[in-house]
Amino acid sequence: MKPWSWVIVGGTFETGWALCMKMSEGFTDIPWTIATLILIFVSVYLLDCGLKRGIPVGSGYAVWVGVGGIGGIVMGIIVFGDSMLWSRLMFAAIIIIGIIGVELTSNPKAGKDNQDS
Repeated sequence: MKPWSWVIVGGTFETGWALCMKMSEGFTDIPWTIATLILIFVSVYLLDCGLKRGIPVGSGYAVWVGVGGIGGIVMGIIVFGDSMLWSRLMFAAIIIIGIIGVELTSNPKAGKDNQDS
């Protein structure tokens, strides 16, 4: 897999653990709590795989969190009936633009952010 693929897939697992954590009812529902812990481990492991392959830590973490955040918004709407206000969706679109921008301005081969000055 390419370095960014690890980070993006890890971000989707972040969405999964956030949903499982909600379902765990404050970690009182044991099966959902176990699922949360497993998905946290997998998500962080995949982020680490991307970082080990040259993704800059700041960029990788920002994309990982952004993917998880957008996934949380989408799944919250689908699974829990969260709000679909246009303003909320507009701000989610800004997050997506930021994720794309961070990815495009990163240099995974050099292992550090591009600095155009």
